[in-house]
Parts: sequence; structure tokens; C-alpha cells
Amino acid sequence: MTDLFADKAADWDTRPIPAQISEGVARALDATVPLKPTDTVMDFGAGTGLLCGHVAPRVQRVVAVDVSQAMLDQLAAKPDLTDRVDTVCQDITQEPLDATFDIVVSAMAMHHVEDTDHLLATLRDHLAPGGHVAIADLDTEPGTFHPPGMDGVFHHGFDRDALTAKAEAAGFTDVTFTTACTVDREDERRYPVFLMTARRAD
Repeated sequence: MTDLFADKAADWDTRPIPAQISEGVARALDATVPLKPTDTVMDFGAGTGLLCGHVAPRVQRVVAVDVSQAMLDQLAAKPDLTDRVDTVCQDITQEPLDATFDIVVSAMAMHHVEDTDHLLATLRDHLAPGGHVAIADLDTEPGTFHPPGMDGVFHHGFDRDALTAKAEAAGFTDVTFTTACTVDREDERRYPVFLMTARRAD
């Protein structure tokens, strides 16, 4: 599998937009899904660990999952995460982990997954009964957030009502949305980023 982020990983944390989004998502997560010291968490599409850095000190353990080894290498090199986060380079939609978690978090990864119905079902299966999912991504946008023709982008954001229906069909309940932040670009376009939270139905 081609690592689409191999040439981006080294300077990812210096980019203002990923930093803005991760900070907004972290604030929204704190307001909607209280993290407990006994929680185990999977960070799906963890990248360089911008969200992990917020979550890890508050929980028992984080498993950071991504298909980009280059991004995970950056995460693993952070001293404050070494003893708190395990990295796994694996496509869990094709090869699930043999583990369940109290919480699954994900920031800006879902638009890189073509089959979102299967993804939501996969995340649900990785949750313990009553566990929570917290997924952040773009609201529906006109296809201008990413550069034209960028590989690995399958969705130009998501409609909240449609995503609610998909989540409920995948086995989630109590689906709620909040706006985590809004990215303002130089072209004067605005891109809201939502945080969807839900609970495994059984």
C-alpha cells in the first residue's frame, strides 16, 4: 500500500490547519465525552498524534492506528507519548484488531475511507458494550478543501443528517453533533469541522 503521507509527515505538526483542527476537536471531545483514567482508547487515523497528545495523559492507554507508517513514526518519536501510546500500522477495515476499547476517536480520517458504512460498522465492532465513538471531519464542502486531484480523498465532507442515519444503521445510538472549529482559508472559504459522538447501541 502506498503511503500517501510519506512526504508530509516530517513537517505535519508545523502546519497551522492540522494544529487548529486538533485543538478544536480536543476541546469538543472534552465537552462531550469525558475521559476517565481507566479508559482504553483507539485513535483511528492517528497520524502524528496531535489528538493522541491530548487524550493519552487522561486515559489508561491509547492504541494509535493509521495506514501511514511515516506518520506513526513521527508519533512514536514523541517522548511524552512513548509510554502511553502503542502504534499499529494496519487497515483495520480489512484486518480488525483483536481488541475492544471504551472509546474510539478519529479526526479528519473518515474522508480518506471510501466505504464509510463499513468503516462505521468496523469502529462499532472495536467498541466494548456501551462504548463511545467520537469522529471529527468536514461538513459537506464543494471539493476545495484539498488540492485538486489529491489521492486518497473519497468524500468532500459529510452531511450530518445522512451521517446520523449511517451511524444508526451501523449500530450506534445517541448520535449528536457539535461544531469543533471552522477553518478559514486564504480564498475566504470557510470549512466547519464537526465532532460526531455516539454510543454503541448494545
